[in-house]
Amino acid sequence: MLQYTLRRTAVGLLMLLALTVLIFIMLRLAPGDPIDAYINPSVPMSASDLDVLRARLGLDQPLPVQYFARLGAALRGDFGYSIQRGGDPVLPLVLSRIGPTILLMVSGLVIAIVLGIATGIISAVRRNQPTDISLSIMAFVGISSPAFLTALLGLYIFAVTLRWAPAGGMLTPGAPFSFADLLAHLVLPASLLSIGHAALIMRYMRSSLLEVLSQDYVRTARAKGVREFWVIVKHALRNALLPVITLIGSTIGIAIGGAIFIESIFDWPGMGLLMINAVSRRDYPVIMCATLLTGACVILVNLLTDMAYAAVDPRIKVA
Repeated sequence: MLQYTLRRTAVGLLMLLALTVLIFIMLRLAPGDPIDAYINPSVPMSASDLDVLRARLGLDQPLPVQYFARLGAALRGDFGYSIQRGGDPVLPLVLSRIGPTILLMVSGLVIAIVLGIATGIISAVRRNQPTDISLSIMAFVGISSPAFLTALLGLYIFAVTLRWAPAGGMLTPGAPFSFADLLAHLVLPASLLSIGHAALIMRYMRSSLLEVLSQDYVRTARAKGVREFWVIVKHALRNALLPVITLIGSTIGIAIGGAIFIESIFDWPGMGLLMINAVSRRDYPVIMCATLLTGACVILVNLLTDMAYAAVDPRIKVA
């Protein structure tokens, strides 16, 4: 297990290095000159002033030199300064947005996991019955609905029309902090974020459990007179969860994409809203730092998922 963990960690570090190269190349391929973001259009600058600014920023160097300079600074924790925020350091700015995003994503994924596994079990146990058909239709609708459409509809129905939840933000402006206020703002965006993931988990859980329930050892347990509840919980559920665990790990990256839409629509002060504002204002240091940290989180979650998969199924050989 230790060798497997070290090998997977090394692969994750190589993927992170490749991500830094990809981010650097994509930003350089973006339309326009990177130096344009540092120029105030209302202040005229001569060609010599532009050359001085370009040299000061290191943009006059060859691309490989620029990349390794950026990489070395990042390894020291220096991601530069925000262009559009008065020269504030990028790393503290991005780290301040991680907490709200983690809160939103974890809440949404917990709802999705609990709801998806529970409905998947019910659907498998009541196979081809009206309950199964109804849940399957709802799951297909949830999988087919884009995150932005779900968020807009949920905002209009539950916040604007029914007024069951606040329309945006993380806390009520001007009000003292309270857990109840935070929960009131969190419920709707987290629930909307969980819809697509819950539907996908439900379909995987149903398919996996139906396959396990047809195995010989399950029929043997039933023949011995074991109650159906314990047949499912004790004998079938653990093996049926294996593909679901893998799915949950892979949905972290998808959840990040969904969180970007949710945060922008509900004005949630997280990484997604920060990245959208940075892209619209061409704040390259913020884009690079936020994307790199997001990729590192996805790689770490995938590593933990592999470890959990090996721990749940002892038949998996990791040597």
